[in-house]
Amino acid sequence: MLVPLYDTVHDRLDVGPGTRLLALNCGSGLAVLLAAARGATVTGYDADPDRLRLAAERAAVQRRPGTLPRGSRPHAAAAVLRAGAPEEADLRDGGYGLVTALDPATPADDLRPALSAVAGTARPGSAVVLAGWGPPERCSAARVLKVAARLAEPRGTAGPAPRLSGRDDLEDLARDAGLRPDGSGRVSCPFGYQDKASAVRGLLSTGLFDAAVAATDQQQVEKEVAEALHPYRRPDGTVRMENVFRYLVARV
Repeated sequence: MLVPLYDTVHDRLDVGPGTRLLALNCGSGLAVLLAAARGATVTGYDADPDRLRLAAERAAVQRRPGTLPRGSRPHAAAAVLRAGAPEEADLRDGGYGLVTALDPATPADDLRPALSAVAGTARPGSAVVLAGWGPPERCSAARVLKVAARLAEPRGTAGPAPRLSGRDDLEDLARDAGLRPDGSGRVSCPFGYQDKASAVRGLLSTGLFDAAVAATDQQQVEKEVAEALHPYRRPDGTVRMENVFRYLVARV
């Protein structure tokens, strides 16, 4: 569902052969694989072993004949996937001209150390792209995500950590890390599901509802998320939520 965001960033930064890309918090790897399919040399880092395992499985499937995404180069290099965060030596030796942090679910505090390392180590002029949610009034999913915060409160369980939202948050994070903002944009990324059950399952898979489940129980969270989705159900039973995401281009 975030493919429009990934494609827009890759188009704007001319990702292709000759691009050396470092992906922070690469998650289950879709953005990384799309960049590699364009011919870029890509290294992705993530702290979650389960998400990295899924990324590796996707990479294996992508390398099978006839399975590359449309527009891919036939000899695209395989993405390199690593656990944790890059060390300064990795940043110095990698020769990266582009660093991305495109997972809008990543809290700012989790990104700041890695971005500061990039700002202090990567070669001057390198581009760093951050992504976050757009304004809440432009994101239908933000209204549904409020269920997570509300249900996490009764037992004092910490709700979802604050997420990046809008250009100002992205610019503040970039400047705090020692980067120089150099342009931004916004992209429409609707969330679509074949039915209500798929929508509930998909939203809970993000991890943003884990604290709510711990404070209450799985059944209650599923019930309240399903109720919150009611305004977004269409006559054919599908669910569609209109969302806008922001991205910021910064420079080392």
